[in-house]
Amino acid sequence: MSRTLNPPQHPAEGVPGGESVSGADAGRETERRARAVLTRLTEPGDAVVGRWLSELPAVDVVRTIRDGTVPDHPGLDASRLAAYRARLVDVDPAADLERVRTAGGRFIIPGDTEWPSQLDDLGDGRPIGLWVLGTGSLRLLALRSVAVVGARACTAYGAHVAGELSAQLAERGWVVASGAAYGIDACAHRGALAVGGMTIGVLACGVDVAYPRGNTELIRRIAGQGLLVSELPPGEHPTRFRFVLRNRVIAALTRGTVVVEAALRSGALSTARRARDLNRHTMGVAGPVTSGLSAGVHALIRSGGAGLVTDAAEVVELIGAIGDDLAPQRSGPVLPRDLLEPAVARVLEAVPATADGAPVERLARQSGLPPDEVLHRLYELGSLGFVERYGAHWRLVRRRGGG
Repeated sequence: MSRTLNPPQHPAEGVPGGESVSGADAGRETERRARAVLTRLTEPGDAVVGRWLSELPAVDVVRTIRDGTVPDHPGLDASRLAAYRARLVDVDPAADLERVRTAGGRFIIPGDTEWPSQLDDLGDGRPIGLWVLGTGSLRLLALRSVAVVGARACTAYGAHVAGELSAQLAERGWVVASGAAYGIDACAHRGALAVGGMTIGVLACGVDVAYPRGNTELIRRIAGQGLLVSELPPGEHPTRFRFVLRNRVIAALTRGTVVVEAALRSGALSTARRARDLNRHTMGVAGPVTSGLSAGVHALIRSGGAGLVTDAAEVVELIGAIGDDLAPQRSGPVLPRDLLEPAVARVLEAVPATADGAPVERLARQSGLPPDEVLHRLYELGSLGFVERYGAHWRLVRRRGGG
């Protein structure tokens, strides 16, 4: 599948696998291919390349690596450049992009309409791009999202709380994000899915790799009903270091993080610390004082690093202020209907103007779209302030003053 790179024959062909593209989107697609290349050359959160990308287009970064030209750039020494060049030989971005397209996904980069701008808070550690699998808009879904994380080897208490909390959040129209791992992560995803909610799985491997294997069916359900997201290109497998780096994306992407269970040295605490450093709300669920799996959460709460929450209402009470501040203004129409994508507009038209609203199945019949797609569109409309979830039903948001 891979191929050896040949020197470009034209300045616009400085990116491996860069076929000739004409029109206004040519430069954008060349930049996309270049960033796809860089996801193969670097590990997530590479601040050296991040600083470089703040100064140069990705295509120039790739060209410099290929030519072996060491720029006057902090942190980029000859040995690091040699490591990048060694990886570059077998990179085929066209094959990676096609592989993800075939699976029903895409590769999004900063500047795309789907790019969540809150990831820019990571500075030089911002993702080079994100490989996404699923049909919803990551930017819109992330507007009302909350991370629910915790121990892999969780207790029955932790599993119950994570599932219930996530189901309650989903029923309030919030998107639940987690890492698709065993334990609390899996319970959080399942809780949201069980009530027909939306969930985002942020992976430490390629979006086409089911890891852990025991969660294969769950990961497939997340891709079908929600979104799978990763910084790593197709086929890449997780490492211990990649799990830690993945946590910063979960923290930055969401409006706040809830830690359900975590021992004193749990990786879930790194997500909470990242969220706190990014000025996101950090919350913890208390557990039995005799449980070592709650010791990390208790220490976090006692130190003032997290607020105590016991249910979704308390989470929303804390996180809602940030959500209101970062979501589009609600003083008038959030987004004119004539600017909505056709499929989104069809779903909005299907929502009845009644206080009770209607379930997803009825809206699917009315709009003529599959239920899974209708669910995605409803959560997007909810993020934009058009609709809200009311139990198992969806209804129009009633604006003051008849707006």
